[in-house]
Amino acid sequence: MRLPITPANTLLRELRAQLRQNHPAGRILVAVDALPLVGTAAFADELAAVLGEDGTAVFRASAGDFLLPPQRRSGTDRAPQWFDEELFRRVLVDPFRNGVHTSSTTGFQLAAWDQRRNQAAEARWVTGPEDAVLVVDGPFLQTATLRGMWHFAVWLEVPQAQYAARAGRSPQAPYPDVEFAYLREQPVQHAAALVDVADPDRPVQVFRDSC
Repeated sequence: MRLPITPANTLLRELRAQLRQNHPAGRILVAVDALPLVGTAAFADELAAVLGEDGTAVFRASAGDFLLPPQRRSGTDRAPQWFDEELFRRVLVDPFRNGVHTSSTTGFQLAAWDQRRNQAAEARWVTGPEDAVLVVDGPFLQTATLRGMWHFAVWLEVPQAQYAARAGRSPQAPYPDVEFAYLREQPVQHAAALVDVADPDRPVQVFRDSC
C-alpha cells in the first residue's frame, strides 16, 4: 500500500532510492541512529512503512529491546554498558543476515528485552524471505563495533540549542560526557544520510561535504 504524499514521506522515498542504488535486493540492515533525546522510533517506523510500499518484507527492531539486565548495566559516563550487543548479534543480526545463505526458514528474534516489564522478553522467532529489510532504531548504533554491520545508516539530528533545551542544559554544553564521546566517534560522518528532524513533520535531508 502506497502512503499519502507528505513532506516526510517524500523524504523517506528519497532515502529508499538512495538505499536501493547500492542494495537492490537481498537481506539489508538499516540503522536509524541519533543521540538519546532526539528520538528514533517514529522515524524508523515511517521509514519501514515506505520501504514496504513495493511489497518488500520489512522487519522492525529497537536497541531498547536488547538491553542488558539491570544488574549487568555498568560502566563510566564515557563508556556505559547498557546494550547486550552479543545477544543482539546472536539472535537477530547474524540469523537475519546469514539466513539467505542457509535457508529462508532460519529464524531471528526481534526483541529480547521487555522494557515495560523490565525483564527478558518471551522468545518469539520469525522468518523472512530471501529479500528483506531490517530497520533498527536507537542511540549509539554506529559505535566502532556496530557500524560495520549496517548497509545504510541514517543519522537524525536537531539544532544544538533545541537539544540543550530538551535536556535542560546550557546551549554551550548540551551533551553529557557519554554523548560527547560518541560524537567524537563521528557517527555523522559514517552515516549514509543525515536528516534534520527539528520539525518531525517536515524532516530535511542535510548534505555536508564531510559525509
